[in-house]
Amino acid sequence: MTATAPQARPAGPQVRPARPEPLGRRERKKRQTRQALVDAAFRLFAEKGFDATTVDEIAEAVEVSSRTFFRYFASKEDVALTFQEEQHHAIMRMVAERYTDEPIMTALRRIAVDATRAAERGELGFDPARFRCLLDLTAGSATLMAGSLELAQKKQAEMTRLVAERMGADPAVDVRPHVVAAAAVSAFRAAAEAMRSPEMGYERMSDAVDDAFAVLEQGLNFPPGRP
Repeated sequence: MTATAPQARPAGPQVRPARPEPLGRRERKKRQTRQALVDAAFRLFAEKGFDATTVDEIAEAVEVSSRTFFRYFASKEDVALTFQEEQHHAIMRMVAERYTDEPIMTALRRIAVDATRAAERGELGFDPARFRCLLDLTAGSATLMAGSLELAQKKQAEMTRLVAERMGADPAVDVRPHVVAAAAVSAFRAAAEAMRSPEMGYERMSDAVDDAFAVLEQGLNFPPGRP
């Protein structure tokens, strides 16, 4: 009896992404104005520094009023932190889309490093010069640092929800997703602090992020040691 070749399994139905609705003229204009304000702000931040740049100067560079500026942003801190917001959204997408057979901290480490390297290389729509500028601005401005920490804290709830989904846990009764999300936020902060330390010798944020998340992945119950 002649063996027959195994039949190829039929491919599952292909789901085509929904085509985005075309933007109206008014919405396009709003987006263009918002992006122009961000671009002008980062040019001025790079030239003058964050603290020395005023809202009026940002608005004037785009030839709009300061009142128009405040229709889009609550403060110049909000403008500077648009990059951090974009990076957060990229990480959230990667958490939601990544395969789920990895331990949670292993997955978060790889996602965090991939997202940071994408920012450094100018991938996924990131501007590497703007990424580096934000790191430098945050290091030199206590006001911007406070805003960065506040934004990270606000985003922690969304991280907790996604982590809980991956773990199959209920965050209403299980503390673990909360701890994991808080630890991930802290790892980014620790990496940023390490970048500001010449003694640690980091040249790329992605390397500092990798090392910070590696500590979490390996566990924090370190043995006692001598100073």
